[in-house]
Amino acid sequence: MDTRVAVISIIVEDDASAVKINEMLSSFSDYVIGRMGVPYKERGVRIICVAVDAPQNEISSLSGKIGKLSGVSVKIAYSAI
Repeated sequence: MDTRVAVISIIVEDDASAVKINEMLSSFSDYVIGRMGVPYKERGVRIICVAVDAPQNEISSLSGKIGKLSGVSVKIAYSAI
């Protein structure tokens, strides 16, 4: 199956959702190239960027599940490769 290189950008405003996101990303770990998390305490948010190389339907499914969590915003940027 063809894969796509993408970045999943996540902003978390609800701490309870952060735990669920980590669980989801752990189950997706075979596709993860790298990950960066930044707690922005002054604004009460966490910013997570995850670089992946995965089938497009898997990326869309994961981001859809994450986006349904309370206090979470998610966007995907795909590489042209």
